[in-house]
Amino acid sequence: MGFAKLSLKGRALKLLSQREHSRLELQRKLVGHVEEGDDLNAILDELEKRGFISVQRVVESVIHSKARRYGSARLVQELRSKGLDDDTLRSAAEQLRDTELQRAHALWLQRFGSRPQTPQERMKQMRFLASRGFSAEIASKVLRGKGFEDE
Repeated sequence: MGFAKLSLKGRALKLLSQREHSRLELQRKLVGHVEEGDDLNAILDELEKRGFISVQRVVESVIHSKARRYGSARLVQELRSKGLDDDTLRSAAEQLRDTELQRAHALWLQRFGSRPQTPQERMKQMRFLASRGFSAEIASKVLRGKGFEDE
């Protein structure tokens, strides 16, 4: 029995060594490996208590790796899918809000580089930014060049 617990804990530590995982993610990935006598919640509690599972590191990891490519809505959705609480999601959204316009502009510039010349091009560029989780307001500002060039 002790070896099975170590094995389950070992799996959790291996997953955590690859990237940051929330408690819910680890629970989902490990539930299929639980054997009789294992206490998954106790293992996760211990890992959380010892600092191996950190909500703040999960948030920082997602933001650091994906903020250049996605808007706040998409990033908050991803964090929500990891089982993070509402206060954490609100805090992350506030943190992202400050750089939203700049991130959208950089992504738009990389992808398109020039203002749309036709309504069809404008809609294509708007859809692209929307699909990446940027609001219509932010996308519109980017396409109008608000805050970047000759305002």
